[in-house]
Amino acid sequence: MNRTTQSLIAVVVALGAITGYAASSAPGGTDDDGAKAAARLPVERTSLLCPAPSASDLAETSYTAFTPKPSGSGGGGKAELLPVTKQLSDVPQEGAKDKKAKPFLTQRKPGEAVGGEESGAEAPVLIGTADGALAPGWTVQQTTTYSAGSGRGAQGTNCTAPDTDFWFPGTSTAKGRSDYIHLTNPDDSAAVVDVELFGPDGEVTSPVGEAIQVQPHSSVPVLLSTLADKEYTNLTMHVTARSGRVAAAVQSSDDKIGGDWLPASADPAPAAVLPGIPKDATSVRLVAFAPGSDDADLKVQLASPTGTLTPAGHENLHVKAGMTAAVDLGDVTKGEAGSLLLSPSDKAVPVVAALRVTRGKGSEKETAFIPATDAVGTRATVADNRAKGSTLSLVAPEKTAKVKVTASAGTEGGSPATKTYTVKGGTTLEVGQPPVPAGLKGAYALTVEPVSGGEVYGSRMLALPEDGIPMFTIQTLPDDRGSVAVPEAERDLTVLQK
Repeated sequence: MNRTTQSLIAVVVALGAITGYAASSAPGGTDDDGAKAAARLPVERTSLLCPAPSASDLAETSYTAFTPKPSGSGGGGKAELLPVTKQLSDVPQEGAKDKKAKPFLTQRKPGEAVGGEESGAEAPVLIGTADGALAPGWTVQQTTTYSAGSGRGAQGTNCTAPDTDFWFPGTSTAKGRSDYIHLTNPDDSAAVVDVELFGPDGEVTSPVGEAIQVQPHSSVPVLLSTLADKEYTNLTMHVTARSGRVAAAVQSSDDKIGGDWLPASADPAPAAVLPGIPKDATSVRLVAFAPGSDDADLKVQLASPTGTLTPAGHENLHVKAGMTAAVDLGDVTKGEAGSLLLSPSDKAVPVVAALRVTRGKGSEKETAFIPATDAVGTRATVADNRAKGSTLSLVAPEKTAKVKVTASAGTEGGSPATKTYTVKGGTTLEVGQPPVPAGLKGAYALTVEPVSGGEVYGSRMLALPEDGIPMFTIQTLPDDRGSVAVPEAERDLTVLQK
């Protein structure tokens, strides 16, 4: 067979594959033309990255990993977290024996949580992968507590998947505050990352934030104050990867009022939901940013346990294009749990947003963050729940919804438990005592699955009070992306006859 014939066959096969895919994904397709609806299938591999938890020798860090049990029989698979210092990024020399890093944490069975602990400032960055039956919905929570020093309190974060674009409204370079952006590269090639800051008057220019190199299997922490020309109380940070991909998370520490991890906001959108403001919040600050070229005018509402209301004196927020807007809402919840709802009061302009929430008074204050988040969707999971101290907040911005909440077995024992809740439209439901596994030992995971009705958003507050300080951390509950839409395609050679 000559090269010309081979090339022609290759073109025919390629055209057939392309036209088959186009037919299956074209709008308005029918069974007559071969188009079929996309099927949702479980993901086969998941990557998560956990940043370095603390520089304090007093820090105590716990890790909890969990994959929801599949509805079918499932299959094999493995999930493990490896310390970044032990990642083997170099190619072994000829004749050298193969080396294998010892996993920090390994999970071998869906439906059962596993845990680990680390003390002091030497806790490493962790790079995790899960495949097979352990990949769909794999969730890892990292929780650190320490009682003294800048940022003292509880600092928790969901270990995150790598990506190329992140928005962080709510960062700061104010006096007494130290915000670090942690950039972690899980891949075998270097990533190049740009970090931009936007203040109340627009972009804060600094060449230091351009083309930051993140080597393979490594993590780089960058202090935000080194990227700004002066102190800014409220900033929005934009992280983009020119090449490669990274996981990004902000660790915020304050000399007087504690700190926490600030996760990335949901992608820019005209409306935003920020769920789960604690009922005893003493101060709430809203930070918003409009990335485009148009100003945004937002209607501000609070979804309370009894309905949706407008905070007095804070009915609207004007956000100038390219500039960070902030407003202090005070004790907006007035003793009742709530969720903040942002929607366009005029034309729809995409925004990103986050809340900084403070609990406690005087010298016994502690803070956490609630970014705008995506809906629970098909399913969401949050790990590291304890026998006491977990509060689940669910909000249905529009239609009433019914939600199933499942508690997994504990890391050291216990039997799963399930409860179903109804969230009325326009309200926030605070579940002060979510389901707890019977005979619980250790930590466990909570999985939230909408059963019927409208969209639901959620968050979990983990309270770990110590010495009069109301230590706490809040994690939102976006869809775990445990499944993806896979269109069914067939070859269609009729295109060659036209």
